[in-house]
Amino acid sequence: MDVLANSLTLLKVGELAKRTGKTVRAIHLYEELGLIAPAVRSKGGFRLYHDKAAKRIDWIQKLQELGFSLTEIKAFLRDWEQSNAAPKAMDRVREIFSDKLRETKENVARLERLVGDLTETLAYMDSCRSCEPTHNQAECGTCGIHGHGGQAPLLVEGISR
Repeated sequence: MDVLANSLTLLKVGELAKRTGKTVRAIHLYEELGLIAPAVRSKGGFRLYHDKAAKRIDWIQKLQELGFSLTEIKAFLRDWEQSNAAPKAMDRVREIFSDKLRETKENVARLERLVGDLTETLAYMDSCRSCEPTHNQAECGTCGIHGHGGQAPLLVEGISR
């Protein structure tokens, strides 16, 4: 080990896994993909990682939460490492994150529409609790009682024939 490695905390793969909440297998996969690398190997052949590897794993997890696959993260890092100049590298990162922000906003809007659909459907269904047992489920999509006006929300109408 070099002097720098001795001055930093080195973690075995199990310790790194425990610190990051990942499995040892996940860390080995990250290494196989080139997303992280051990600082050194011990005399016994154990992988030893700088404690800053935990930050990299946190970063990988954050990107995965944003919807990036490990393959996309690998490509992201390759783009970064192959950039010769910082402005070019940051422009690429900005482009990737801008695309992800746009995609995330579209997903949020879609989810908000789904929340509206579910809210409308549940409100409709709340009045169904007072329905008489003489009504059968085939009437539910076109129910004209309890103020429904003969038109059910799509989530109810779609289950009726």
